[in-house]
Amino acid sequence: MEEKHSRKTFAIKRTGKLFLLAVLILGIQAAVQSCGAVVDAVDNQETIGEAMLRSLAEETETILYNQYMPSVAFLSDGGYRRDWLLQEEMECLVPFYGFLTKHMDGGEEEGAEDFRTILLAEAEEGAYEEAPEREPQPEEAPEVTPEDPAPEAQEQSPDNESLSELLRAENEAALSAREPSSFVPHGRQLQLDLTSLENYATLVQQIYTIDANTMAGSDQLDIRKFLSEDMTVSKEDTGPQILIYHTHSQEAFLDSVPGDASTTIMGVGDRLTAILTEEYGYQVLHHLGQYDINSRNDSYAEALTDIETILREYPSIQVVIDLHRDEMPENVHLAMDLDGRPTARFMFFNGLSRTKKTGNIAYLYNENLDGNLAFSFQMQRKAMEYYPGLTRKIYLKGYRYNMHLRPRTLLIELGAQNNTVEEAMNACDPLAHILDLVLSGQ
Repeated sequence: MEEKHSRKTFAIKRTGKLFLLAVLILGIQAAVQSCGAVVDAVDNQETIGEAMLRSLAEETETILYNQYMPSVAFLSDGGYRRDWLLQEEMECLVPFYGFLTKHMDGGEEEGAEDFRTILLAEAEEGAYEEAPEREPQPEEAPEVTPEDPAPEAQEQSPDNESLSELLRAENEAALSAREPSSFVPHGRQLQLDLTSLENYATLVQQIYTIDANTMAGSDQLDIRKFLSEDMTVSKEDTGPQILIYHTHSQEAFLDSVPGDASTTIMGVGDRLTAILTEEYGYQVLHHLGQYDINSRNDSYAEALTDIETILREYPSIQVVIDLHRDEMPENVHLAMDLDGRPTARFMFFNGLSRTKKTGNIAYLYNENLDGNLAFSFQMQRKAMEYYPGLTRKIYLKGYRYNMHLRPRTLLIELGAQNNTVEEAMNACDPLAHILDLVLSGQ
């Protein structure tokens, strides 16, 4: 209340000062203009003083009427802010007075407001100066900040268009890097020097790892024999052509869910079966027998009976795959980035039915050993040429591992216990492609 009264008193005092100043200035103006009345005084036989007084009165009356009658009319109608219109007239009459009153009355307050606005703008972005908030006007176009250029400017500026295309390309590249892409089969990436591999020492060094308990000579590891073996399979034959099973069905991965077989090596078998069937047109039988629930010691012996039964029931089966996952030291991670997809590496495994201590193991005789070795070599060759680095060297060990049942038998160690389920599942795509390359004779 006290603050309102002080503001009213200040407004009355300022209005009074404005009227006094206006009268003074108008008097000076009228005096100047009345000097022109001296010439008329001679014609009217008036003294110079009388003529000047008469002219001064007339000019004062005219100026007061023209300049301040609107103010009087405005006040008589209950005008708001009584000194406003008077001040406007004073500013028109004396421009310098308008300059002084604006800077004396509101300069400090407006200056403080501008300073706060600048500080806020710098705190927000620092890129552009934000105008003080004001009432929106219907006829005004919406403001456009540097971050939101006008549409016509975007269309007409080649630089803006190029920048937009560049940002779009970068965003697409970033999204493709974050989101795993669908698998696309590779073409041949390199050509193996088969001539150099005719040398036994070179062949072993580049292709094989021979276990310390067994031995393999140049009579068995001969790529000329391997390449001469026909491993093709017709997809038109009636009945399943491929059998997939798991001697060690309980093998799981880093993030496998306990009790959920779909996240173990058996789930990987399901995935491989689906790809070979849906993508490549093979008829595949996935056998879900479990032979290592209580113990792994007799799992090969227990599996053998069932697999022999299946092969008698389905004589069309020409390819047998025993799918495992390996066991590795915890600091060894068998994975690679394959076209943006985390993918488990895998290894082909052969049993030679031979040890250094006993020589050939008669009761584990394998009549299909040459076919087994040729099949794994042809698979390894395609893997190295189409997916370099995806496979480990072929591992040769001393026993038979039920590989005697068909010439086209593979024992595959896919990933290890510290691979993720995703990595194992992703490995099925290139594995299926490699198998199709060999079976189709490409």
